[in-house]
Amino acid sequence: MSSLVRLLRFTKNLAPYYAIVGASSVAVALAGIAGPFVIGSAADTIVHAVRSGWEGAAGKVVWLAAAFFAIDLLSTAAVSVGNYYGDVMSQKMRATLSSRYFRKLLALPQSYFDDELTGTITSRLNRSIAEATNFAKMFSNSLFTVLLTTVAVLVISAIYSPWLAVLLFLVFPVYLWLTMLTSKGWQVYERQKNEKTDRASGRFMEVIGQIKAVKSFVQELRELTSFASLFGETVTLTERQSRYWHTMDFIRRSFMGLMFFAVYAIIFVNTARGSFSVGDMVVLVQLVAMARQPIANLSWIVDTSQRAVAGSRDFFAVMEKMNDARPAVEGEIAEAEKAGALAKPVREYAAVRPLTGGDGADATENAEEPAGTDACAADAEAGGAGPASKPASKAAVSFEHVYFGYGDGDDVVRDVSFDVHVGERLAFVGESGGGKSTLASLLLGLYEPRSGRISVFGRPTSAFPVAQLRRKIGVVFQDASLFSGTVEENIAYGRSEASRQDVVNAAERANADSFIRRLPDGYQTVIGERGLKLSGGQRQRIAVARAILKDADILVLDEATSALDTRSERMVQAGLESLMEGRTSIIIAHRLSTIAEVDTIVTLKDGKVDEIGAPRELARTGGIYATLLALQSEGTKSARRRLRRYGFER
Repeated sequence: MSSLVRLLRFTKNLAPYYAIVGASSVAVALAGIAGPFVIGSAADTIVHAVRSGWEGAAGKVVWLAAAFFAIDLLSTAAVSVGNYYGDVMSQKMRATLSSRYFRKLLALPQSYFDDELTGTITSRLNRSIAEATNFAKMFSNSLFTVLLTTVAVLVISAIYSPWLAVLLFLVFPVYLWLTMLTSKGWQVYERQKNEKTDRASGRFMEVIGQIKAVKSFVQELRELTSFASLFGETVTLTERQSRYWHTMDFIRRSFMGLMFFAVYAIIFVNTARGSFSVGDMVVLVQLVAMARQPIANLSWIVDTSQRAVAGSRDFFAVMEKMNDARPAVEGEIAEAEKAGALAKPVREYAAVRPLTGGDGADATENAEEPAGTDACAADAEAGGAGPASKPASKAAVSFEHVYFGYGDGDDVVRDVSFDVHVGERLAFVGESGGGKSTLASLLLGLYEPRSGRISVFGRPTSAFPVAQLRRKIGVVFQDASLFSGTVEENIAYGRSEASRQDVVNAAERANADSFIRRLPDGYQTVIGERGLKLSGGQRQRIAVARAILKDADILVLDEATSALDTRSERMVQAGLESLMEGRTSIIIAHRLSTIAEVDTIVTLKDGKVDEIGAPRELARTGGIYATLLALQSEGTKSARRRLRRYGFER
């Protein structure tokens, strides 16, 4: 249960709601206990009136009825208040946990997403957080009241008869022990089912996201078979799980029936002997019924709490993962907080210091700013490195003896060193998988090198707040990476404050304006998930317009025109030429014609720099670039195959 306590500490911003729910539960419990005593008193009054006459009894009974009504009214009001605040509390908890989970994901390194299925990450959000908040809602709306009532019943029963208290006190721990045994075995099956469901959900999202590929390769039956098989396995597990559960449930309920037989026997025998009055019997029967309810529901309560424990454990497993060395989201929030512009949902749900350490406390509470933050900010204010002004260093980008590998794998980039001067155009050439895109990811700070140094305008990238570093770099990937909003929102994604005219100007330079205006709603056309309503060439031109609007100092073009036909490529290339004028550009190209006019080519072989030089120089050295030119001139089928090994089409 420690993870549930930790969850409460993690959501301490909801403390006022916890207090109100607790107070309401106490009021409901007290009202529930008072009710049987009023009815018991009424029963004794009626019995006495039957025996001795009704003089004065009618008025007393009416007052007792009025008292019962008042208690019922108080209980109803307390339940309504408690349930209202419980509902709001559970939804706020879900909003808080979901927002902080999302914030954590945004702060995790790229390597985390390399190893996780999107569907698994999403399933964890939907299941783990939902289970924790459902338990909080159930606890606030009913369980806390039941627990208070049960304690009161045990105390009152002891006053009437020690044997009653002993039996009732015995039934709780034994039944709870049996229930815990049942739940423990049940959870084993449940974890296996969750694993199958997560795998199925992850594959489901992959297939839906790549539905064109599935249909094109006629793999619908294969995917359906795999999906149905995973859920079929959950059916088999459920059969075993249910058989185990109901066998244990029969044992538990038989034990409970035996114990309550003894309880009722004591009450009825003592009433028959005259030890208890009829009113006492009525009180005790109602109190025992109140005690029996939570016992009967204990399996459901334990089940819900176990799900919540498992869910909160999964949640904190993600929250405890190491952040990116310099997560951009933290810098963005800190900047917005200093400027007094932190959005209310972030303040209320994502919190300024949300990430948790091992004890549930905020791990980032006392975290220091990334190294060099103040110095960089001061330089920017003084006209140092920034979009409008750069240091005197000629090297806009510098790699010095950089090594990098994914996870615990071997190095895929080894001892890479090169400089890109301000305004220079540099192209990477090498076999597919040779580390070209990895170098671009390292420059963006998506990964940290194992050793060596990467500098931008003479300053190590590790000295930049990561958000500031990435603002200096505009990127057009091979995959356009569009979102489901409007065309205008996608173009302005990197500059949300841009005016409509700025967006249009960027689209014009990317030769996208004409086709955008032909769309049903022009710039307000919703393009669907990942831009599915657009052609590949149209998506790429919007991505180029997005990079143009960002107006960064450094451009990274990762096969930026690979999705375009020849005509579209010429149109976009003209826009890119205008954009690259006077800027530092790093190009990963898929056509030799694209890099023929660059200033410098870096050829990579097995993750190492093979040659560095101007195109004319490398054309005569007999190296990789010269080989590619020769293959292009040869024009045979074999030559084209070898060209494709290097990621080139022509």
